[in-house]
Amino acid sequence: MPAPEPEPRTEPMAGSGHPRVALIIPTLNEEAAIGEVVRAAPRQVVDDVIVVDSGSNDRTVERARAAGARVIAEGRGYGRACAAGAKAAGDCDILVFLDGDGSDRPELVPELLDPIFAGSHDFVIGSRTRGERERGSMSALQVWAGRIAGAMTKRLYGVAYSDMCAFRAIRRPALDRLGMREMTYGWNLEMQMRAARAGLRILEIPVAHRRRLGGASKVSGTVKGTIKAALRIGLTFARVAIERQDRSTPPTRGARATEE
Repeated sequence: MPAPEPEPRTEPMAGSGHPRVALIIPTLNEEAAIGEVVRAAPRQVVDDVIVVDSGSNDRTVERARAAGARVIAEGRGYGRACAAGAKAAGDCDILVFLDGDGSDRPELVPELLDPIFAGSHDFVIGSRTRGERERGSMSALQVWAGRIAGAMTKRLYGVAYSDMCAFRAIRRPALDRLGMREMTYGWNLEMQMRAARAGLRILEIPVAHRRRLGGASKVSGTVKGTIKAALRIGLTFARVAIERQDRSTPPTRGARATEE
């Protein structure tokens, strides 16, 4: 008789000497990578590992639970999964997001958290283009899309980014202030634009990036997926850019995101 699968670990995994941290991992058919991603989470600083599954028809959910994650089910949509994970994180003070395909490096989570723990920043985002990239881990279109979006964000809000990397950490109160609405692949760009406009203390740091496990990306790995994501990101940029500035938020033109 096979041994029973371990129950998901939901109690705090880290000590009480730092703010509570939730690691949120949106997934869709990532059985090849998700177990390794969950097990690589640095439990000394992460209190809750939450996998938000958008209807996988493989063994993603089973393997995530076996590795010790708390799994919640959500409908399709990358942003919808991220928002659901943030809601499920309960009273955690800091939220860390990363992809479940093995391309992001969970062991680097402390590098994103340190500036927030120190009280110097509210939002820390990893930059794949400034870090060490495994050959084939990013397409030329992804690299240029991040640079173009960063240049346009700088023009609007005075804050330049070099990437739209999913690997990021943010204080929960800061995320709550942003009023996120995007339920698709535009979530990452929307967060960056709103963070810049809200005057958050932003830091971009280089992060190492690997090729994803389990074959080509569902987004950048096909022409259809690439076009669909590009349109969605473009629409997100246009929508956020034309919104009226919240009167309670002072203008931030001229601010700068610091780099490390």
